[in-house]
Amino acid sequence: MRWIANPLNSPKASILAAALHDSKLKISPSALPVVADLLVGRGIDEPEAAARFLSPALADLHDPLQMSGMKAALDRLEAALERKEKILIYGDYDVDGTTAIVILKTAIEMCGGTADFHVPHRIREGYGMRDEVIERAAAENVRLIISVDTGIRAFAAAETARRTGVDLIVTDHHLPGTDGIPQALAVVNPNQKGCDYPCKHLCGAGVAFKLAQGLMQRRLDARLNIKDQSRLLMSFMKVVAIATIADAVPLLGENRVFAKLGLQGLRRPVNVGLKALLEVAKLGDGRALTATEVAFRVAPRLNAAGRMDAARDVVDLFNEKDVGRARQIAGRLDQLNAERQEEERRIMDGIERRLEEEPALREAYCVVLDGEGWHRGVIGITASRVVERHGRPTLVISREGDEAYGSGRSIPAFHLLHAIESCPELFSRYGGHAHAVGFALPSANVQKLREHLNGYARARLTPADFEPQLEFDRELPLGDVTPELHQALVLLEPFGMENREPVFAARAVRLMAPPQAVKDKHVRLRVSPASVVMAGVVTAGVENAGVGIASVGTASVGTASVGTGDSPVQAGQGPATTKTSSSWRDNIAFKAMGWGLKESCDRLQLLAGDRLDIAYSLGMNDHPEFGGLELTLRDVVRAR
Repeated sequence: MRWIANPLNSPKASILAAALHDSKLKISPSALPVVADLLVGRGIDEPEAAARFLSPALADLHDPLQMSGMKAALDRLEAALERKEKILIYGDYDVDGTTAIVILKTAIEMCGGTADFHVPHRIREGYGMRDEVIERAAAENVRLIISVDTGIRAFAAAETARRTGVDLIVTDHHLPGTDGIPQALAVVNPNQKGCDYPCKHLCGAGVAFKLAQGLMQRRLDARLNIKDQSRLLMSFMKVVAIATIADAVPLLGENRVFAKLGLQGLRRPVNVGLKALLEVAKLGDGRALTATEVAFRVAPRLNAAGRMDAARDVVDLFNEKDVGRARQIAGRLDQLNAERQEEERRIMDGIERRLEEEPALREAYCVVLDGEGWHRGVIGITASRVVERHGRPTLVISREGDEAYGSGRSIPAFHLLHAIESCPELFSRYGGHAHAVGFALPSANVQKLREHLNGYARARLTPADFEPQLEFDRELPLGDVTPELHQALVLLEPFGMENREPVFAARAVRLMAPPQAVKDKHVRLRVSPASVVMAGVVTAGVENAGVGIASVGTASVGTASVGTGDSPVQAGQGPATTKTSSSWRDNIAFKAMGWGLKESCDRLQLLAGDRLDIAYSLGMNDHPEFGGLELTLRDVVRAR
């Protein structure tokens, strides 16, 4: 794995650190240089921007009317409410689309209206707006349809709406095509040409929320005081946060406000369905959730409905008022997620066998894999798994007779949508962005697609693009790891796209004991700063050093614990010795957990006393007996 150091801008960081020292954020002076480096590395070098980033608030939300098309959309929606018109919300079947329906439907009902909704079935209908749904709605006297998380390329649907006398409002976040935007009554999308909205990376639910926010400002704010207005907005933040994190949009700007405040709100959910969902995900314990927990424990259960059955269950869950019924729906989503995991394993087993048996396929610059009857609901996830394991852009295709349906994922160096757009004649339909695409095509075209994309990728990629890379933010010796630093790093959360968890590098650390295997794939190490000289058993010399991280003997640092064993010993005791250091921190031993790193460590044949370079993240283990600061290893190499 190639380590890449993010460039530092020391002058800007120094200026920012000085400004933050005088702010109300109360960051420890010892942590300020690190925090300032991390902020500048994320393009945040002005004190006001840094304060908003570290402490986002509802006041940082933008005016919805800054978004093109918003005024026309709100005018038409208000007219529908005044006239008691039937409204249909047309969504999508993933987390983003279903939660967008929940958000807009709730806001319309709060403002005195009613709205039905349609979520397409992934298998029977596929992605996008269909003419027959619009025609059926028109026949039922619906005069306003609002799309959420879909519609920016729905030219035929817009024409059908016009022909049947239905006004269409498109709200979406996907990139428009080269043909412009549909001829709808209003198009609300921050990515459309000419839109100056400050945050271009909203998810579909985020755009739906801006419409809901604008509607509530018009219809409700005059009746509410400032405190109640804030409470109302906060009630939406939890759902917007789930969608924002699940859709992997950049957690910067307005998205950061959604995610930060929403995660705080999820500590105390009010919605009956949301409570039930957190219960089955084993997260309903009253503590603040992390973005990782939402991404890997909440979002998959919501996504499972659309992947394995009918996504309508998600909307029903959030609309449910009965506790027992909500728990039944949440339990069903949990079961569907288990079925999704099993189907994913089955497909991945077949893919790995094929890659092993077909070297030409394995060595393609863009891997195209196909199988008969693979479940369409999980091929996107399996494409992601192949990219993670093999480091190459990958398309996974399910053949169903004469038709085939695919999903693709990519690597940073390869724009997947551009690749798909280079051969439009092969597809029945397609869409997506740089990192992910979805499409349909005749089964007879699969081999043509495989050959074309391999050639297209070979003209644009080199073997170096497939080499795993690890970006780290800055070097941070273990002697500089403190509780105060961790407290400051918490201000940078939540972590996600374009605000990843900080990764540090420590050079020439000492391995204090042989590696300990954990469940065959993982490894636990004990390391100390380079200044420690050891012989035999490790010593730490921290018993009287005023560590204050946790109880002596249980303070964990990283799965790292301060101390060297069941209890710390003072320097000079026992067979081991330590070199006198200018700081007690230089004598701390850290446990560090390497998830999935056992094989790498086995190849290094590590022995106690070896010197290592480690890349790591810093966290906190809240276990009542073994809690404390913890290191999570990202990579381990021998020190040069």
